[in-house]
Amino acid sequence: MRAETQSTIEAIKRSLTLLGQRMDWQTAPHRLEEMNAMIEAGDLWSDPARAQKLMRERQALSDAIETYRRIDGDLSANAEMVELAEAEGDPELVAEAEANLKSLAELAAQKELEALLNGEADANDTFLEINAGAGGTESCDWASMLARMYVRWAEKKGYEVELLSETAGDEAGIRSAAYKITGHNAYGWLKSESGVHRLVRISPYDSAARRHTSFSSVWVYPVVDDNIEIDIPDRDIRIDTYRSSGAGGQHVNTTDSAVRITHLPTGIVVTSSEKSQHQNRANAMAALKARLYQMELDRRNAEINAQHAAKGDAGWGNQIRSYVLHPYQMVKDLRTGEETSDTQGVLDGDLDAFMAATLALDVAGKSRAEANAED
Repeated sequence: MRAETQSTIEAIKRSLTLLGQRMDWQTAPHRLEEMNAMIEAGDLWSDPARAQKLMRERQALSDAIETYRRIDGDLSANAEMVELAEAEGDPELVAEAEANLKSLAELAAQKELEALLNGEADANDTFLEINAGAGGTESCDWASMLARMYVRWAEKKGYEVELLSETAGDEAGIRSAAYKITGHNAYGWLKSESGVHRLVRISPYDSAARRHTSFSSVWVYPVVDDNIEIDIPDRDIRIDTYRSSGAGGQHVNTTDSAVRITHLPTGIVVTSSEKSQHQNRANAMAALKARLYQMELDRRNAEINAQHAAKGDAGWGNQIRSYVLHPYQMVKDLRTGEETSDTQGVLDGDLDAFMAATLALDVAGKSRAEANAED
């Protein structure tokens, strides 16, 4: 067996070891049986929130077990195929099995990264906020491009995307937008996107066709699990209703149904502008709880957040990624050094490589300066 093939096999085995450790492989099948028994019990759905939580946990464990077994089985089958094909002098079969092992190694590495999404809130749904920076129409257009990028990414993941509020730009694009993205590990993947995103391009809104630099900020907060208590006294909030300013047409509210909640101790402001004032109030309160929960997570992980400069004020010094469309094509993450010339692919939602690189950097415990020094 060639040294390269043996190295690929060893890499897959290392990934399997980590996957097994993350889910506690020795007890995983038994825990799945217990969950199945609880689901089959007749009284489970008397508590819908608990039932939904159990169903999601059960699905995650089932997927993890299935993935482990599939990778383990494919590894054994293809490793054996290589040995048999070499013994029989069949180079075509050897090449086929080696190609299968390379693909399997890529899958195992991806699943290994996903297994590292084990933070307190990583498995939760998430809120995503996008705000245009200074720069007028150009920045508003950039904010709408980012919104489209994240919606495309979420849809490719099979996540459910709900637009909670949107404020249109004066001429084009959006000044701000807020989404709720529902799906397993939605927060775990998207949390690395918090920060300032910079765009460099020839502006379609400049009659002189000059190059412009625009900024927009992206902030991500976990949807608070129903089992986590976030106490918000009535005296700490101010609730205002207003008429939302959509892009026009039949969806513009004609009554003061939009809701803005201000958390007085922190100054946090959240909004929701769907048609129902009752639903808007519920959405805004959920978003406020998410923001306060994120603050608590940040407090617990203050050293890590300071080290990686992952959050902070939406100042231009807090840029995390640069998107250059002119004079060359390049998207580069300033924290990890991950880059690609496929700018259109990224803007169409191909973000997994950037998210995975940031996740791996966090796990390695490197600072931005350390990562850049290795480039």
